[in-house]
Amino acid sequence: MTLVSAGYRAVRRTSELVSISECVTEVHDDWFRALAPARQTGLDVLEVGFAPEEAEPIVREIVEDGWNRETSVVVGRIEEGASTSGELLGFELVGYDGGLWHTWRCLGGLVDDVRAATGVVPGRYGLIEAAAAARQAARWLTESGLGDPKVFHWAAAALLVP
Repeated sequence: MTLVSAGYRAVRRTSELVSISECVTEVHDDWFRALAPARQTGLDVLEVGFAPEEAEPIVREIVEDGWNRETSVVVGRIEEGASTSGELLGFELVGYDGGLWHTWRCLGGLVDDVRAATGVVPGRYGLIEAAAAARQAARWLTESGLGDPKVFHWAAAALLVP
């Protein structure tokens, strides 16, 4: 599966949970276009990738929020179409909400709801291991409307160690 890079996030990884969401882990305030500046934060760096069809609604939401290719790293990187590289840790279900990135772990009970409806469960680091399962879970979560009013569109974000 081809993944388009949305950029890099500097986060504090733990042995139990890896996330790009400010809701559940320490995240640097910004997204990075390039790897070198992200590494200078002193935190762990993750590259974030999306399947092109899942990236499109995310870009649309960010643009509707007033950002564009020049002002949003995520929009710029996705529109550039650069492929991801690095070691895949797994997939996190995420959604955009007015400048914040929520995870299925931060909005009460969504992990259990997804498990009950699809059988998809998080594995190592709290991430979904298989791309197909992660995309199935993201589609179900979007269709369910359970993230409303914070998140309307969920996507399977590939988290990679560059």
